[in-house]
Amino acid sequence: MSDQTEDLEPVVHVVDDEPDVRDALSLFLESSGYTVRCHESAQDFLNDYRPEDPGCLILDLRMPGMDGLALQQELARRQIEIPVIFLSAHGDVPMASRAFKAGAVDFLEKPFNDEVLLSRVREALERDRRSRDRMVWEAAIRERFSRLTPREQEVMARVVQGMSNKEIARALGVSHRTIDVHRARVMEKMGARTLPELVTMGVLCGFKPMG
Repeated sequence: MSDQTEDLEPVVHVVDDEPDVRDALSLFLESSGYTVRCHESAQDFLNDYRPEDPGCLILDLRMPGMDGLALQQELARRQIEIPVIFLSAHGDVPMASRAFKAGAVDFLEKPFNDEVLLSRVREALERDRRSRDRMVWEAAIRERFSRLTPREQEVMARVVQGMSNKEIARALGVSHRTIDVHRARVMEKMGARTLPELVTMGVLCGFKPMG
């Protein structure tokens, strides 16, 4: 994926209702080279967070008002995909299971191991980077597709469905040579180097391959 987002400094968001925990986490993570933003409640985080900014979320499980799991659900409802690392002072297997099923990076019990936390933060930020790169790539593919002519879009759809050039020519009532030209232009305009790559792009654009 050659299209890249603008380089922005990732932020590690810490959401915990205990000031001492927020301060300790902020000091530790900043000393490890990370930019940190602390929030005293889930609502405070929602008010402050900008989805376009890269980062991850260290989230306390049990908080007054909206707790950690409720915030995770609210983020999903808003289609915000920031990676989440849960912290809890209470071992709670059912809650941990729910958190993981909803996509949490990890569920750490307080007091946590510093190196384990740093490892999970690195993992979360890398997950976020890959996700954002993917979104940029998908937007670029849709933009390229929108620039195809209607006939090129039709040819691409049939190629993705597994039809041969001869089959497409018969279906559209044109010459085999004409389809050869359209197909070559589709490959070039979409930036696809191979047929499987074009099929992947086609599926992203809403086409369904045969079989």
